Amino acid sequence: MTVTSSGMLVLVTSLASAVAVFSLIAAFNRLVRRRNLVAEGKSGIDVQLKRRHELIPNLVACVQGYTGFERSLLEDLTRLREGADQASSMADVNNRETALNRGLSSFFARVEAYPELKANTSFAELSRQLVDTEDALQYSRRYYNGAVRDLNIAVEAFPSNLVAGVFGFQVADYFQVDSIAERAAPAVSLSTPASPVSSTPPGP
Repeated sequence: MTVTSSGMLVLVTSLASAVAVFSLIAAFNRLVRRRNLVAEGKSGIDVQLKRRHELIPNLVACVQGYTGFERSLLEDLTRLREGADQASSMADVNNRETALNRGLSSFFARVEAYPELKANTSFAELSRQLVDTEDALQYSRRYYNGAVRDLNIAVEAFPSNLVAGVFGFQVADYFQVDSIAERAAPAVSLSTPASPVSSTPPGP
C-alpha cells in the first residue's frame, strides 16, 4: 500500500494530537493527585491542632487556683485559643497559631516561677500530652509542606501550568508555625519531680 504525502501528514497530525491529549490528561491527573495529597496533609494538621486546642482549657483550669498567677495571661491565652478555632485559610491558620504560640510561650515562662505547679501531676501530664501533640504536629507539617511544594511546582511549571490555569488549580500556602515545645522547652518538661506535691492546687 502506497502512502501519499497528504496521508502521511494526516497520520503525523493525528499522532501529535493523540500525544497532546494524553499529555494533557496526564498533567490533569497529576495535578488532581497532588491537590488531594495537600488536602490529606491539611487534614493531618487539623487533627493535631484540634488536639492542642483541647489541651489548652485543661492547662488553664489546672493553674487557676494558684495564688498570684496572672488572670490576664490566662484570659489572653483563652482568647487566642478561641480565635485559632475560627481560622479559615492556611494563611489565617498561620497568623492565628503563631499568636497562640506567643501566648503559650508567655504562659510557660510564667509557670517557671511556680515550682509547685510544675510538680503538679495533672499539669505534668498535660504538658507531656502537649509535647507529644507538638511532635505529631511537626511531622504533619513536614508531610503537608512537601505536598504543597509538589503541587505548587506543578501549578507553576510549563506545560502543566496551562492545564492548571484552565481547570482552576492554584498554589497552596505552607504551614509555617514553629513548635511551641522548642520555644518553651524549659517549662514543658517530661521529667518526673523528685518530690511531687499534691495534685490539688493551694487555696487562695
